[in-house]
Amino acid sequence: MHRKLFVSTITIVVLTLLLSLVAIEIAVKQQFSHYLTSSTEASLEQITQSLMDSYQKDKGWNEKSLEGISHSLPMDVKVIVKDPQGKSITALESSMQQQMMHGNMMGEMSDPSAVEWNTKLVKVTSPEGLITIAELAYPTNARIVHPVDVSFMREILKSLLLAGSISLVIAIVLSFWISQRLSRPLRRLTLAVERIGAGNLDERVAISGTDEVANLLDAFNSMAKNLKKQEHFRKQFTADIAHELRTPLTSIKSYIEAFIDGVLPANKDNLTILNEEIDRLVNLASDLKDLNVAELSSLNPEFLPINILEILDRVISNLQPLVQEKGLDLIWEPPNTELYVDGDQYLLTRLFYNIIHNSYKYTSSDGIIRIGLDAIDNVIVAKISDTGIGIHKDDIPYIFERFYRADKSRTRETGGNGIGLALAHEIVVLHNGTIEVASEPGKGTTFTIKLPLRQRN
Repeated sequence: MHRKLFVSTITIVVLTLLLSLVAIEIAVKQQFSHYLTSSTEASLEQITQSLMDSYQKDKGWNEKSLEGISHSLPMDVKVIVKDPQGKSITALESSMQQQMMHGNMMGEMSDPSAVEWNTKLVKVTSPEGLITIAELAYPTNARIVHPVDVSFMREILKSLLLAGSISLVIAIVLSFWISQRLSRPLRRLTLAVERIGAGNLDERVAISGTDEVANLLDAFNSMAKNLKKQEHFRKQFTADIAHELRTPLTSIKSYIEAFIDGVLPANKDNLTILNEEIDRLVNLASDLKDLNVAELSSLNPEFLPINILEILDRVISNLQPLVQEKGLDLIWEPPNTELYVDGDQYLLTRLFYNIIHNSYKYTSSDGIIRIGLDAIDNVIVAKISDTGIGIHKDDIPYIFERFYRADKSRTRETGGNGIGLALAHEIVVLHNGTIEVASEPGKGTTFTIKLPLRQRN
């Protein structure tokens, strides 16, 4: 990349310099040509006086006097002197032009017939009357042929070439430095990506500046941090699932061995215990399947008009025995009107069950669970609050991530498996809603769920 940046920059600079030099040279030549034309027009104003002085001095036309006038003519200017009747007396032109033509020094000059000419008639008069009519001809755009003018243009061109050369050297140095500066962090990033790919999730890239490259490096560091965090969650989840599976399987194995050895009878009570352990395994597998399908957006929910009030009534009724057994006070504050959303009944039931059951699980005896439902600005707002153990502020940003558990214990009764809230979040997203949490350790937690209110026709 360093080489590509360097070559590309130099190519652009060289082309820009060449075009600039050509444009400047053309502009200078045009402006200088206009200057010469203006000077020529100014000098022509003196020809009338020169012709009149020559005529009066010599009492007529004298060849030497006229030749003296030709010495003062600008380059490419022609003067045809005529008598008052219009008969040509003589033609004057610059003596330097005559020398250059005779000396074959105008090989680079364009064909005079191809030059655009301006003509001007000047009447020369004296007290005695009309002396002569002078016909003046000069190029519309003066040619730069005078040695002094040519030398001046050469010096300008040399200055332009020198300035262009200096600019090119500076551009090469700056391009090399800039390409190195841009490619160096990208090379570091490439090495860091290779190390991340090799499993070193602690790899980070030093950041300097605030440009797009710095933003890229910062995004990479954030990605690496998230990868490490997800890897930590994965390892924790693996250990949790291993524990979740081992406990019921060990219990089932122990009971079956006891049945085989005749230590325990295969009666209804013992088989019921086995059935509960199997239910734990089935529920765990169901949680995993539902979360995975939700994150893959493959649930294919059937969106119908759903009364949220009915769903909450059903969920609260199902959890009421558990709440009463634990000695909790559940306060349900339903609205005065039915509130509908476009949603999937099974998923919404699962959503509120997970949240309310989470409050039940983390609220100790004699605690309070308060559930409220309302509609604000075409949005259904459901709040589930408890007086439980709360969530530490460092854990709040992660509680909706799969496998994450603020409670690090590895029992389903206290810590769960880190799937319930992640699944709840995915269900809310599928219904174009939001879920937020506010909590303070030791004082409780409040979950706020917002879903679009279905507009009745």
